[in-house]
Amino acid sequence: MIHFQWLWIGLILPLPVLLRALLPEAMPQTQAALKVPFLEDFDADISAEHASTVRWKLIIASLAWALLVLAATRPQWLGDPIPQALSGRDLMLAVDVSGSMQEKDFTIEGKAVDRLTATKQVAGEFIMRRQGDRVGLILFGTTAYIQTPLTFDRDTVVSLLNESFIGITDDDPATSIGDAIGLAVKRLKQNPAANRVLILLTDGANTAGEITPLKAAELAAEHGLRIYSIGMGAETMVVRSIFGNQRINPSRDLDEKTLRAIAKQTGGRYFRATDTQELEQIYAVLDQLEPIESDQRFFRPRAELYTWPLALSLLLFSLVIINRLRQT
Repeated sequence: MIHFQWLWIGLILPLPVLLRALLPEAMPQTQAALKVPFLEDFDADISAEHASTVRWKLIIASLAWALLVLAATRPQWLGDPIPQALSGRDLMLAVDVSGSMQEKDFTIEGKAVDRLTATKQVAGEFIMRRQGDRVGLILFGTTAYIQTPLTFDRDTVVSLLNESFIGITDDDPATSIGDAIGLAVKRLKQNPAANRVLILLTDGANTAGEITPLKAAELAAEHGLRIYSIGMGAETMVVRSIFGNQRINPSRDLDEKTLRAIAKQTGGRYFRATDTQELEQIYAVLDQLEPIESDQRFFRPRAELYTWPLALSLLLFSLVIINRLRQT
């Protein structure tokens, strides 16, 4: 729809008529004249032509003035309403992409998949539900780096999460949990959000990095960053060997003690995901702990239209001025 930003300016539209009625008429200029004895023979034709010319000049000038006033009211085209966020929450996901995440101890639709694949599906659905939050993504293995900065564009975050793979940060299978937390603190402390949340998902222990997880958690607590940690991996798994089937613990390297301490120190919670269903339940609980805003505010994109009537007005005024100059 069309919207006029300064519609009140339209009140000046009858200004030329008022000025003509209130101001005195200009005195006619006296010039030398040549008397023609037979002028009355074509005087009527001259008067009719003169009246027609004046009429067209008046119409063009009036139209130019109306277009100028229209441009001054600043017409705009309003686009469709776009929902805007109200929560003020900054939510960062830190996902482990170290070598241990390729362990196939999760299932999706009855098919065995690795831990990262399960994370992509469940975390992706969680991200798409976070309407109203700015979401970012950190990937960490031997090193930690920002895959996606904080953004309202959830589709992009999910897309880049799905494009991640085991060893994207480094071929070394080490895990830098402390660096991932430290990076989240560095990025989130620069934003004035009321709520800062980090969801940390890993299946191992801190074996690399420049800062310990507990020290990083201390810094997170100082800057108001709440951490929900998720320990991922099945508790038992049957594997085949030359000695037959053996039952092993694929999550023997998971440092649950440290993950619990991280969550407790920052006011968050620790969760244990041993299968895809539990992982889905954890993210459902996170939706309850960090509720999605139900109210919405809408933004309507605006396109300025004043340039069109302004250009036409200037063109018509130019024609009037050129015609006036040709007659002098």
